[in-house]
Amino acid sequence: MNVKVYRIKGTMRIKDTWQKFTIEVTATKPSEAIEKVYSNLGSRHKLPRNLIRIESIKEIPIEEIKRRDVMQLVKLDKIVIL
Repeated sequence: MNVKVYRIKGTMRIKDTWQKFTIEVTATKPSEAIEKVYSNLGSRHKLPRNLIRIESIKEIPIEEIKRRDVMQLVKLDKIVIL
């Protein structure tokens, strides 16, 4: 399974204003990355999916990763789950 990094941009409605967001996530395909964004923003901000608008999704190379935690995940050789 080949894990890629995606940068997802969009807007979310918090109270009465639409706020922009940019999130980097690891996923095996774009639809999985979008699902992670919906799940993450929905749980953090208590937002239903209809208040989250995805505007773009782009696979990015390792050199363009900005989030340290995502970079550390990509650099791992293997993950052991107990």
